[in-house]
Amino acid sequence: MKNSENLKIIEKIESVHTASEEELARLLKSITDEEAEILRKKAQKTALEHFGNRVYIRGLIEISSICKNDCYYCGIRRSNKNAVRYRLTEEQILSCCEKGHKLGFRTFVLQGGEDAFFTDEVMCGIIKSIKQAYPDCAVTLSLGERGTESYERLFDAGADRYLLRHETADGEHYKKLHPPDMSLENRKKCLFELKRIGYQTGAGFMVGSPFQTYETLARDLLFIAELKPQMCGIGPFISHRDTIFKDEKSGEVRLCLILLSVIRLMLPDVLLPATTALGTADGKGREKGILHGANVVMPNLSPIEHRADYSLYDNKICTGDEAAECIKCLSNRMKSVGYRIVTDRGDYRES
Repeated sequence: MKNSENLKIIEKIESVHTASEEELARLLKSITDEEAEILRKKAQKTALEHFGNRVYIRGLIEISSICKNDCYYCGIRRSNKNAVRYRLTEEQILSCCEKGHKLGFRTFVLQGGEDAFFTDEVMCGIIKSIKQAYPDCAVTLSLGERGTESYERLFDAGADRYLLRHETADGEHYKKLHPPDMSLENRKKCLFELKRIGYQTGAGFMVGSPFQTYETLARDLLFIAELKPQMCGIGPFISHRDTIFKDEKSGEVRLCLILLSVIRLMLPDVLLPATTALGTADGKGREKGILHGANVVMPNLSPIEHRADYSLYDNKICTGDEAAECIKCLSNRMKSVGYRIVTDRGDYRES
């Protein structure tokens, strides 16, 4: 059944790209399947108007499973003695880029824990080497919280984009997921600094994390509306066996898809991934994500021997279609729902 109030909220989000916290929480809490389909169609229509049926691919290179932080939900948290630790060399990273470039990737995403080895000097050298070898490619970094001067140096070295998920925009909720030495205030400060410097900036959050409510999700959406990131990555929470949340249930795929559609209507130009976590939670998760307004997928370019070691959560897909070698399989998956993978950089463009 359709609820007239929910339909009004959907129409409001579509027309003015925002709604109140109360309205957003109400929508997420009570949306019916019929209303969710109306929302999905609006989001898909918006994405098609702005991007056509193009899906951008990003080559993900997981450069280190070493992290100084101890986030309670994360499999590579500092205190996890069972985690397999590794760190790629510059040569290994460039080898991944070489392989990816031949496959058609024109964006490389260097993602890792907050590993002290990757100083500004080391990272600037890696960025410059990638840019020199592949001047037609974009470099995206996802290396956590750093200082303003560090972000500026990496940007000046040639980094184009930076992903830094805020995970939750609710201060009290943030404290329940992170140790006392981390703060939401600093995370937000980093995000606004990244935008100020000139990065195409990505934020994002987990869906269904412990202690999350519809109200905290509404605050996430309002923060996204305030920040206006060029990229936004969301995915369902999936527990890891070596964390205190090991017995918590995973986030709902349905709710994640609804939130993708809401974000598409709030930020029509945003680059919105159908994430690996979504593909892990549901075998058709990435296809469903695209049909709900997403327009980016991020296959793994990391060395095969380390893919299972970058274990943020259990049962992560890291072979088969997720492997960049099987890009043809992923292309066929996108074709099956009427979309096509494109191999350009896929930069953010405001309409």
